[in-house]
Amino acid sequence: MTSTATPLVDEARIARLLVGAIDPHVHSGPSIAPRGLDHLALVRQMSEAGFAAVITKDHDYAGVATAALITANFPELRTRIYSGIALNNVVGGLNPWAVEHTAAMGGKVVFMPTLAAEHHLRWEKTSSWVHPASTQKVRPAVGVPVLDPDGTVRDDTKAILDIVAKTGMVLASGHLHIRETWVVFEEAKRRGVSRLVLTHPEDIVEATLDDVRGLVRLGAHVEHSLCMFLEGSKFKTRSAEDLRALIDAAGVDRTILCSDLGQTGVFSPLEGFRRGVRLCLDLGYDDAAIRAMVSTNAARVFGLEADVAAVTGALSAPAQTVSG
Repeated sequence: MTSTATPLVDEARIARLLVGAIDPHVHSGPSIAPRGLDHLALVRQMSEAGFAAVITKDHDYAGVATAALITANFPELRTRIYSGIALNNVVGGLNPWAVEHTAAMGGKVVFMPTLAAEHHLRWEKTSSWVHPASTQKVRPAVGVPVLDPDGTVRDDTKAILDIVAKTGMVLASGHLHIRETWVVFEEAKRRGVSRLVLTHPEDIVEATLDDVRGLVRLGAHVEHSLCMFLEGSKFKTRSAEDLRALIDAAGVDRTILCSDLGQTGVFSPLEGFRRGVRLCLDLGYDDAAIRAMVSTNAARVFGLEADVAAVTGALSAPAQTVSG
């Protein structure tokens, strides 16, 4: 289905849908990998568009301290910035101290290993995907196992899950193979983790639509990287129809859209969201469904409802009049 609105009306509609939006997975810098903009530039751009929040992700460090600095020193920016931690080599892999520190600093999400996931290191040997980060600089990545050789969850993984359960952070699957994600998420549920996010089932992790349906039944939300569906993106590996199938498998209420952008040589995270909303309109999703996928679902999962209310409420409040 193709949008029949005029381009001018379409742009205004897209702009309205992005007021109160959240990008929960964005790769601004500084980073060991080349980035097209830094964290402050990201927040400035998103603030102009009326975003409620962003959650920065780096494969090699927790961005919580930077988020706190920006929040404290730039109170005029209406987009709130948060971060999390990816359990790769640089932070010590499955490091409970690093996870507890991230939580204490207001971190929102713990990613299971990404570039240091054992599956990722196997997968990238036969893929055309190149990431000039810790797998190619400083020293080669070493796989961070999350399961024992018999396929059960390791004790150090369980320790991480217990911290996530205690602190209420989101547990994201990262670049684990989908079979590993099933085992880890089932154990997480048993240990009291209430916020589960399946990371980009469309690429790397080798998930099927049945996996998406099943993990939603387990209680997970499904996060899709818009950069993998958009024309003009160097990361495009899937079609618009693939996105529709994935959204329909999970259901609109369990789907979260993120940019997964911020790299060099591709459009900005904000432009990614603009194109992503247009793609959803072209696929026939209505405004309520799109708002759920770009704003309210992420707000609920990451605990950002107040940030959305602050932005949307401020813009919808009637103008004050002063009598003299």
